[in-house]
Amino acid sequence: MRIIFLGTPEPAGRILDSIVAAGHEVLLVITRPDAKRGRGGTLSPSPVKEAALRLGIPVSHELADLDHVNAELGVVVAYGAIIPAVRLEKLPMLNVHFSLLPRWRGAAPVERCILAGDEETGVDVMTLEPTLDTGPIHLELVTKVADKSAAALLEELTDLGAQAIVKVLNDPQLRAVSTPQSGEATYAAKLTAADFIISPSLSTEHALRVVRLGRTRIETSKGSLRIVLARASELFVAPGQIRLLEGAVLLGCADGALELLEVLPSGSRIMTGSAWWAGVRDEALDWSSVQLAGE
Repeated sequence: MRIIFLGTPEPAGRILDSIVAAGHEVLLVITRPDAKRGRGGTLSPSPVKEAALRLGIPVSHELADLDHVNAELGVVVAYGAIIPAVRLEKLPMLNVHFSLLPRWRGAAPVERCILAGDEETGVDVMTLEPTLDTGPIHLELVTKVADKSAAALLEELTDLGAQAIVKVLNDPQLRAVSTPQSGEATYAAKLTAADFIISPSLSTEHALRVVRLGRTRIETSKGSLRIVLARASELFVAPGQIRLLEGAVLLGCADGALELLEVLPSGSRIMTGSAWWAGVRDEALDWSSVQLAGE
């Protein structure tokens, strides 16, 4: 098919690669303008733009350029802006969304399903509408959330998204038939720094979900500590304390403890919890939440 692709982040770039590898002709890629990334503040292209340039596909930052390309279909993957109805009237579009709609419409469906403790999530390929993630569904693929980190789950959903959109593009019947969304709609609001904070008042279950998002730090008398990997423990430590019990470094929460498996001390490298504790040289530490400024 002759396609215009709209997307911005790295998962969208990987899905663009899969569409091209499946033999479809991508005539134009539309992505968000170059943005300041990193500490230097220099302008950098989006991952989708980088993928398009590598593939030799023309790139635009303007939706108006849709009017100048003779495409059959648009494919949208995390473009980062609502596509106006006037554009959809000129070119029908499919959207790849990383949730089981209508649950988790919006910007952060992967992280929100983890924070909510969902057992399942997946990928929907839907007809794009000018309203937020409301279109009928052509194909849905499902996976278990289990104890996956946000990064691992996003990796899996990206692969499922690539499989799903290629199946729909290759099958006229899947494109022709769609099912309206049903059930209660929930909205995946953008994450804020507060979403990555844990405190001694949280349950171990809630704290562990936050850790799985990938940016959780705590403050101790030995400095700030990022929790990279943890698991729930059957042992108990007083809320707000870190102790070594039965060979495990334990972080006390409201109803139990998390075992710290991998941590990142400020100014250091990722290490095991036990290696970090060996340098602490104390019987116990107090810990508290730390406000994140955006990493």
